[in-house]
Amino acid sequence: MARDIQDIGKETPEVRNFSRREVLGLIGATAAASVVAGPGGESASAQTQNTNSRIVRIDAKPEAIAIDITKTAVIVVDMQNDFGAKGGMFDLAGIDISGIRKAIGPTAKVLVSARQAGIKIVYLKMAFRPDLSDLGAPDSPNRLRHLPFNVGKSIHAPDGRESRILIRDTWNTDIVDELKPQPDDVVVYKNRFSGFYETELDATLKKLRIKYLIITGCTTSVCVEATVRDAMYRDYSCVLLQDCMSQPTLGSSSPRSNHDASLVVAEVFLGWVSNSDQFMNALHVQSTAAVQEQR
Repeated sequence: MARDIQDIGKETPEVRNFSRREVLGLIGATAAASVVAGPGGESASAQTQNTNSRIVRIDAKPEAIAIDITKTAVIVVDMQNDFGAKGGMFDLAGIDISGIRKAIGPTAKVLVSARQAGIKIVYLKMAFRPDLSDLGAPDSPNRLRHLPFNVGKSIHAPDGRESRILIRDTWNTDIVDELKPQPDDVVVYKNRFSGFYETELDATLKKLRIKYLIITGCTTSVCVEATVRDAMYRDYSCVLLQDCMSQPTLGSSSPRSNHDASLVVAEVFLGWVSNSDQFMNALHVQSTAAVQEQR
């Protein structure tokens, strides 16, 4: 079971996002200090170096971004059986889930690297209460858009359990097997597209002193984009990993996916766009530097 949000730790104080120029300045200042330091200068230089040892640079669009991984969380948006597994809501509705399945592999690698680096993992799960009391009023857009997908319908899940579409604590809303949460991860239920709408997500991130969000999940132009928009409004810096998310084509009236369009909007207005390899490479560079520093 993931950790209760009341038990989440209290880490280090807030830091701001460093520009490329500022990062180079920090490196230059550290080097200069090591050259000119007199008695005690070595320890002062080491202290400066240690202070910035968790800053990593991720290649991204529109430009590289430097983040403090002690202030970073990976957000996994709605990678649950209803969207990404055979027998889930999308699959039963005839929606092609191959893109979501393709995103699982790189996402799994990102989670392994993030956990090794001590980065918090936060899962979002789209789900409603058994009585559908949080689906919305009879005429609400949220209810009207979800009912055609048979929300609340009882099904026989592939694992043999009796389950219900998009209902809490069922097979349908479990995270896909390949990305199962670990004991120290955080799981947040949501009942609207955005992970911030009437949930404990913002309070949880603030308690963790998180500033930077590495975004993965589905679907790109709906729940991912809605969550990123709300995160940006709250001054979180979001880095979207484009190969760790997907947007299936929904219905015959939609000839194409909005995946690329959402990434362009994110790149221009809402945050940064990168990929799993760039993120993991940044963590590897930081880890290698930390090992060399200890020698």
